Amino acid sequence: MALNSQQQRFVEEYLVDLNATQAAIRAGYSEDTAKQQGSRLLTNVDVGKAVADAIAERSVRTRVTADRVLTELARIGFGDIRSVVAWRANTAETGKEDEDGVPETRAFNEVELIGSDIIDHDAAAAIAEISQGKDGALKVKMHNKVAALQEMGRHLGIAQKVEPVGPDGAPPVFTFKLDRPAQS
Repeated sequence: MALNSQQQRFVEEYLVDLNATQAAIRAGYSEDTAKQQGSRLLTNVDVGKAVADAIAERSVRTRVTADRVLTELARIGFGDIRSVVAWRANTAETGKEDEDGVPETRAFNEVELIGSDIIDHDAAAAIAEISQGKDGALKVKMHNKVAALQEMGRHLGIAQKVEPVGPDGAPPVFTFKLDRPAQS
């Protein structure tokens, strides 16, 4: 069955942010009933198929697939800063000598950014920002590994957040009975 113009508009609007309530409002449904309308529209077989088809068409058009998204998340989640920055302890003479005439040295750390012509695509994808301060100091900010790993886990079904709830939806109440010896 063909969609009516309002249902078709809902499908188009749903693709904007995947929010059924907001899509229903933007498609012209009442704000008062938008939540119910959005839910009802998504369970409508014809609308659901139109949404799935539109998402598939967009995926082909943009070449953005679930595999490509997971690959990018993996680059971030498994990124290693050592593939972007090298650091090592070093020493240098201060130009002074101690009382025995031995040159004094000072210890310092060297940090070197690996050149963009050398690092691979996986390492580059893990970098969120590189900046240089007025003093010349480099700052390398990596994307959030934990967030990327959590998102991958969510997509793969291995990182489910479980929150126990009581019968009325409130936090559960646990009652423990401790057997104690009678006091004499």
